[in-house]
Amino acid sequence: MERLQKVIAHAGFASRRKAEELIVEGRVKVNGKVVKELGVKVSPSDRVVVDGIPVEREEPVYFMFYKPRGVISSVKDDKGRKVVTDFFENIEQRIYPVGRLDFDTSGLLLLTNDGEFANLLMHPKNEIEKVYVAKVKGIPSRENMKLLERGIKLEDGKTAPAKTKLLSMDKKKQTAIVELTIHEGKNRQVRRMFEAIGHEVMKLKRERYGFLTLKGLTPGEIRELSPHEVKQLRTLANKSS
Repeated sequence: MERLQKVIAHAGFASRRKAEELIVEGRVKVNGKVVKELGVKVSPSDRVVVDGIPVEREEPVYFMFYKPRGVISSVKDDKGRKVVTDFFENIEQRIYPVGRLDFDTSGLLLLTNDGEFANLLMHPKNEIEKVYVAKVKGIPSRENMKLLERGIKLEDGKTAPAKTKLLSMDKKKQTAIVELTIHEGKNRQVRRMFEAIGHEVMKLKRERYGFLTLKGLTPGEIRELSPHEVKQLRTLANKSS
């Protein structure tokens, strides 16, 4: 038996908090009857419906994916471009990405069918570290690197303090490889941060998410997370939020 709001969240309908609102608003039925009380528990045999749509309960699954460049972080694209779920054709569950990576950005992306887990990781208070490696035009000065570390003012607010490391530079080609560690998820954040200090990003890859790395994977490959890894991610997110 599981709490009704948890079942709704796991099915990807909404976060657990939003699921609670749906219940209180009388938009949820269990076995044909409207349920407005929080804390109600349901069994796998109970029929749950939200706004007239049956909640299909699936076993939760958790995957790590090495997203190649030129792939959309979505389950579908109206322009017919390749999406991340195209790489999961043999997976029966209806999975979706946790957050997103830009079309031109490669690297580590998580996918799941567990809505509560996804919402926990994407919560604004979540401070799970994400490590990016960027190839940029020009060679950032120490002063500019400190600007990144202190936080950059963008149109949607100032970024939180970041960690930086200059991995290499090519003085002849005037390019540099920079590692940037952040814990936010603003739209195109890393690219905009570098643009703000005058360095266009030529290539970008997310190499780490929390304790997870791309070790052993090549672009387009996936692996399922272990129960221990899922538990660790929940612990990380709960600590920060």
